[in-house]
Amino acid sequence: MSTQQHKFSHEAMAAPFEIIIAGQDESYARQTAMEAFGEVDALEANLSRYRDSSDISRINHLEPGVWIRVSLDTFDCLRAAVKVSAETGGAFDVTIGPLLACYRGPDRSFREPSPEELEAARACVGAHLLEFDQTQCAVRVKTKGVQVDLGGIGKGFAADCVAATLKEWDIDAALINAGESTVYALGHPPDADGWPLGVGGVGNEAAPNETIAFADRALSGSGTHVRGRHIMDPRTGRPADRKLATWAICPDATTADALSTAFMVMGVDEVEQYCAAHPGTAAMLALDEPGGVGRIRFGAW
Repeated sequence: MSTQQHKFSHEAMAAPFEIIIAGQDESYARQTAMEAFGEVDALEANLSRYRDSSDISRINHLEPGVWIRVSLDTFDCLRAAVKVSAETGGAFDVTIGPLLACYRGPDRSFREPSPEELEAARACVGAHLLEFDQTQCAVRVKTKGVQVDLGGIGKGFAADCVAATLKEWDIDAALINAGESTVYALGHPPDADGWPLGVGGVGNEAAPNETIAFADRALSGSGTHVRGRHIMDPRTGRPADRKLATWAICPDATTADALSTAFMVMGVDEVEQYCAAHPGTAAMLALDEPGGVGRIRFGAW
């Protein structure tokens, strides 16, 4: 007989969050899930750039050189983002907002910016423009106009925080779905080797390309149907070569979330090299090829 599973849902970060808990009494599972969702709400209050009182909004209104203290969660999420930026040679960048804005017209359609507009935007983009004081849990910016947006890493960070909360409540088998783009598998159901997750489906395909059993690792996906037709490469300031979708598998959801975004702009060789240099990380790329969708995998699946 299969082990009973309990599913709980919550809206946060402009997306649905879902927790499935296996092998527990329903009442205890519900109480634990509500505690975890409360953690997500607290994170959103600090990480959302759309909330005037959030840490990120405060950073986005900073004058250069002025330090502000932020929550430990905000500090840790920003440091994680800067780490992935360094490891991907700048392919992932939470300060890319000004660059994206200069390619958008009043109706948000794609437009070609002037060289002067592009130069001005690029001057405000780059993880190196953020500075950190770990002893004070403080942040400052080096130049005016820096705009931080944690949309490419925040849900993964939240999933890891939820996993930590579940562990504190002695939950050892749960699936955490953060916004339907990043999933963390905590342990596995008692009657299975892992949580089955679909990987490789593109656009309107009826089914994923394959299903993999996940346990104690994360899966995140990005694609043009989610991020829009024009994907910007922070390193060049220009639209990147188009991929249909990418997936990243990592030991933690924070890194997986950021990498699925980075893989959208990294070259195929770059993704292969990254996975080879980071054991435990795997990738799948869906490429738009003349004969249809071409899929490439790197790393240990």
